[in-house]
Amino acid sequence: MLLKQYYLNCLAHASYLIGDTTGGAAVVVDPQRDIQRYLQDAAENRLRIRHVFLTHFHADFIAGHLELRARTGAQIHLGARAEAEYPFVPMADGESLHLGRVRLTVLETPGHTVESISILVFDLDRDAERPHAALTGDTLFIGDVGRPDLRASLGWSAEELGRLLYQSIHTKLLPLPDSTLIYPAHGAGSLCGKNLSSETVSTLGEQRRVNYALQPMTQEEFLRLVTTDQPDAPPYFTYDAVLNTKERPTLQRVLERELKPLTLEGLLVLQEAGVQVLDVREPAEYARAHLTGSLNIGLGGAYATWAGTVLDRETPLALIADPGRQEEAALRLGRIGFDNVVGYLEDGITALEDHPGLLTGTERVTPAEAAKAIASSAKPLILDVRQPTEWQQAHIEGSVNIPLNRLKERLGDLPRDRPMLVHCAGGYRSSIAAGLLQHAGVEGVTELQGGLSGWEGAGLPVRSSPEYPADLPEGFQYQADFISPDEEQPFDRDWGCKVRDVRDARGRRAAAREVLWRGPRQRHASKGPND
Repeated sequence: MLLKQYYLNCLAHASYLIGDTTGGAAVVVDPQRDIQRYLQDAAENRLRIRHVFLTHFHADFIAGHLELRARTGAQIHLGARAEAEYPFVPMADGESLHLGRVRLTVLETPGHTVESISILVFDLDRDAERPHAALTGDTLFIGDVGRPDLRASLGWSAEELGRLLYQSIHTKLLPLPDSTLIYPAHGAGSLCGKNLSSETVSTLGEQRRVNYALQPMTQEEFLRLVTTDQPDAPPYFTYDAVLNTKERPTLQRVLERELKPLTLEGLLVLQEAGVQVLDVREPAEYARAHLTGSLNIGLGGAYATWAGTVLDRETPLALIADPGRQEEAALRLGRIGFDNVVGYLEDGITALEDHPGLLTGTERVTPAEAAKAIASSAKPLILDVRQPTEWQQAHIEGSVNIPLNRLKERLGDLPRDRPMLVHCAGGYRSSIAAGLLQHAGVEGVTELQGGLSGWEGAGLPVRSSPEYPADLPEGFQYQADFISPDEEQPFDRDWGCKVRDVRDARGRRAAAREVLWRGPRQRHASKGPND
């Protein structure tokens, strides 16, 4: 038997090729939209891809089931409760697919979505009774479980799905042998959960010990746990979940249509007509010079996720990329279903060398220069675009925290009568923010070079308390404060909370715990001595 995991770091997505190396039949589970790796490995192992499974309709990427069907004739398999435009084989609980000496048995595990399934993999040459592995999709992650709140706009409440998730875990997955390998569809960095490990495989026994959501608790306790503190879901998630149920063009056809060179004149005409211009170069290059009005999301970071967060999927896109990287830029947009690219600027940014009047730069200042400006009478507004949890851990005194994913909706709250110093952790998100601010007509935008990491590296002070910044715009609030370990016992006794360490075993510290609040406010235990 062959069982190979493919991990796509930029989307924190895991997919699988499973094959019977004797008979030659193979299946791909939860494929990414660009399928060449599966085809290549199947050919090298003399396997024929006959089937493709989706454990559910993914919200964070477009799956490659239709691409595999087009290239190999593979039959698509979905959970029995799935509904889709394309033909598929519905797989009910307990049904199996045989691939020679490999058996795949489906468990219906609703909760993350109503149609979710997990797939038990049996290597019949080793053990026909005990599963070798369970491909758990977004039901069970390493260190976490799938969030149940992503289908609210499709008619399912987080409470309804959360109760299904509890039953799926306790009646379908936890009864499996401890030796069962757990292969999820996502790892750390995915927004499909809140505590995913960087590990991409574990055993059920290990997860039973260290996964916070698998600990003994009532259904009500589980619901409170998995429906709170989830990260904001990008706006494209619902769109992708629906698109994964539809017939649509294959990625190959999309790229053939999109990858057309544009002259500078042609690009400017499109921009004037409202086309979004996306510059995919790295932040430092974008800061030096970029087409006025263009936005920056560099290929070196979580490109697709941020594109799906800050771009309008209904508005056409034109790309500015270093020569040779335009296909990568379009392909990675295609992975999240943004099939709206109308072309790319031929010769990239060099096409603008003789047109300096069309260029804009973003001033970047060193930490020392930023500190001097902050201490001056013309103190800039310090805009921190990291997540609130990052801000709480460490921030520049007086900074305003507006997470990047909320910036577009909060642009109207920002003052326009003072300079603005924008920063994130290292410079990637702040470059996206600077582009959004400049596009909205905000003047005097400066970036902190190296972000907060550079600031701290220069020995400059930070605060770690969650007190309100002095110049926080009206309407912003922080909903957490901190307790020390010696406050924990009376906090538990007086307020009826539970204390759990929700990190994986490798990261645990004896004196560091997360406090899960049952009342109207939420508090978090402070860091332990080794953190």
